[in-house]
Amino acid sequence: MSILEQVRQDVIRAMKAGERDVASALRLLVSELQRDAKEGSGDEIAVLRREHKRRLEAATQFQRANRPELAQQEEAEAVMIARYLPPELTDAQLSELVETAVSETGATGLPDLGPVMRLVMDRAGGLVDGKRASAAVRAALSGTSR
Repeated sequence: MSILEQVRQDVIRAMKAGERDVASALRLLVSELQRDAKEGSGDEIAVLRREHKRRLEAATQFQRANRPELAQQEEAEAVMIARYLPPELTDAQLSELVETAVSETGATGLPDLGPVMRLVMDRAGGLVDGKRASAAVRAALSGTSR
């Protein structure tokens, strides 16, 4: 079953349970997943990660604006979205992936960041956050600098 179908079923469950806020948040997620599918990407994991990140950023902004009730709502939506995401790579798995990418590309320092990042992100298959991958690649390349 696709993620889109799973979210649709959860919308129906939320509506039957009278959870309007949950149903509303999930409907927005369904909309984003459908839009992505129509545009041809079809990368449901990327959509989920993007929407999760948006909710967390919005929560931070609401906290800064002294609107804790709105921040709490955004955080709750982020938790809902996170339920559909596959678990991220562990630190050990990411480290192994980075080491392999560095050796395969022949990277020798930070100027080689781009090719290593492309390889890491392609092979991670959406199972790692870009910032986390970038930090791991930078650390590995800093250690291999001449």
